[in-house]
Amino acid sequence: MASIQLAGVGKHWGDTTALEGITLDIASGSFCVLLGPSGCGKSTTLRIIAGLETASTGTVSIGGRDVTNLPPSQRNIAMVFQNYALFPHLSVAGNITFGLSVRKVDKEEAAKRLKEAAELLGLSRLLERKPSQLSGGQQQRVALGRALVAQAQVCLMDEPLSNLDAQLRQEMRAELRQLQQRLGLTVVYVTHDQAEAMSMADQVVLLNKGRIEQAATPREMYARPATTFAAAFIGTPAMNLLRVQAQRIAGSEVPAGREAHWLGVRPEDVTLGGAVPGIVRSVEYLGADLIAHCAVGSETLTVRTAGQADLAAGSEVRLQWPAARAHHFDSQGRRLA
Repeated sequence: MASIQLAGVGKHWGDTTALEGITLDIASGSFCVLLGPSGCGKSTTLRIIAGLETASTGTVSIGGRDVTNLPPSQRNIAMVFQNYALFPHLSVAGNITFGLSVRKVDKEEAAKRLKEAAELLGLSRLLERKPSQLSGGQQQRVALGRALVAQAQVCLMDEPLSNLDAQLRQEMRAELRQLQQRLGLTVVYVTHDQAEAMSMADQVVLLNKGRIEQAATPREMYARPATTFAAAFIGTPAMNLLRVQAQRIAGSEVPAGREAHWLGVRPEDVTLGGAVPGIVRSVEYLGADLIAHCAVGSETLTVRTAGQADLAAGSEVRLQWPAARAHHFDSQGRRLA
């Protein structure tokens, strides 16, 4: 497989900047997820890697080869789109091998690749069906099979699971990850769903307004977010970000732990009982969990606790969290060492 390097990649349309100075290393055989809200530049980054867009500045290398000015056909990549892009008049077999016929791959070789991909993806009994006769998950596998038979160095995926229902999406996440690991593919995957990113990725690249906020493993990004944006984007419910004034939580006498502009605390790190007084504003019962939104001074602190906890709106509570689990950020939203 092949590594990918972006060096100072930017994309501009007139006065509009989509990407600014993106520098990124994606290791060979890794699963890299480009994550962020709509309009952050993740799909543009993917399209520049694919060669579907031309970078305004910077260079793109795949497998140590500069491909900045090469067309997609010469980059040895495969791509899986959000809408699967299947031909309705072709069978499953025809859709999977369409790219091979265009490239004039030998028929015996094409049949061999089709058989291997179909067995791997559980499509062997569906090869004669048309896309309209398949479920969403099966269509997704066909699109993936078309990418696999190309035997490309890199597989690029643009929100390929977004059209599936929640349960199937969860199942397909696990299948995709297992398949990538089994084949040793280098995958670049675009999503706005942090659950997909955290559950699948070796490396998460969090984008915001055309810039990289943080690039790290899922565990590191969760444990040590580099900015308040990363802190708020990763985690469900989102990290509490409490304003600090004179080293205290705003509107209270509760110490913030150090000089900072923001104090961050994960809802799951807050426990009932302790020295911090609060008043429950609202409660969300989720079965195994209970989410309580509590007023602490002039700030709102979200608490994630066991579902059997007896809390009601308007009640007084005492709260606490380990000092080691507190995060501090400056006025620009950058993590303090």
